Amino acid sequence: MDRTEVDRPDVVAEVKAAFERYEQALVSNDVTALDTLFFDDGRTIRYGGTENLYGHDAIKSFRAARSPAGLARALSQTVITAYGRDHAVASTLFYRASAPGKVGRQMQTWVRFPEGWRVVAAHVSVIEEPNPPAA
Repeated sequence: MDRTEVDRPDVVAEVKAAFERYEQALVSNDVTALDTLFFDDGRTIRYGGTENLYGHDAIKSFRAARSPAGLARALSQTVITAYGRDHAVASTLFYRASAPGKVGRQMQTWVRFPEGWRVVAAHVSVIEEPNPPAA
């Protein structure tokens, strides 16, 4: 791939908008929107903090059963990198008031389909914050 195709501003802006729709749907527990933003295919994967989900149906079932409590979070160091016109990776750190001293990590692989940008693979994990703020 020609390096001029990496981080095309128009593509980064599109994926940023899709990522922001995802984030809003996540914190407001808009399950329908979340289901739409994941590619509806048996090969879509989401590795979560306590679950390994293979296929859109498994991801959809997880979302439907998940508690809507405590979903608010603050994002940090969000990076969206586009590779050509149809592929991108979104990475972010997140913090929840309910998990002091912890930092969440989220990575999503996005692909442009005729119906729009969709997540085809995601990984979410939480670790001890490597450099906690001084008390």
